[in-house]
Amino acid sequence: MAEPLRIAVIDSGAHPGHPHIVASRLLPGVAILADGTIEQGDGVTLDRVGHGTAVTAAIQELAPHALILPIRVFRDGLRASPRALIAALDWAGAQGADFCNLSLGTTNPAHADHFAAAVARSPARIVAPRTAADDAPCWPGMLAGVIAVGLDWDVPRGAALLGADGVHYASGYPRPIEGVPQQRNLHGISFATAQVTGLAAAGQLQVSREP
Repeated sequence: MAEPLRIAVIDSGAHPGHPHIVASRLLPGVAILADGTIEQGDGVTLDRVGHGTAVTAAIQELAPHALILPIRVFRDGLRASPRALIAALDWAGAQGADFCNLSLGTTNPAHADHFAAAVARSPARIVAPRTAADDAPCWPGMLAGVIAVGLDWDVPRGAALLGADGVHYASGYPRPIEGVPQQRNLHGISFATAQVTGLAAAGQLQVSREP
């Protein structure tokens, strides 16, 4: 029997007690500081923001047999340094991740070359937004070899459409929370990215590392 796929979720960690999280499929992960320092140990990937938990839940919904490797780069808010993200990609690759979900990125082109080098040396398939919320180009999602994601509210949850531009478009809604309207729940390109990762891991998405 083949080993289950490993999906690194580079985000704010995951909360194993959340009802949408299958805790038995969470692997021990790490936290990475802004300077690239790696922290290991009990509790370092516990999500105190909620974003990573919602992203992980969206992936697990579509790829329930995958193992999740949480890598916490967000601490008190949704900000992380490029150095931390690159260290996260490198660490995930060293742990045998098959996919890396980055529901994040930078719009600063000064970091593009560093991300390109990290993508080139990663054995994992990297899934990331092509653009930010204001349609600004976003790295590493702009790079060749990355599974680029776009937002399309008309695509049903749990599906993705491949555009003529080579971008996979998906809905920005996460798994629904009972009693909470979709518009009041977390939503956006982060969850389109998570759905594309889940579909790719489940073998329901055409993916390639070629430009």
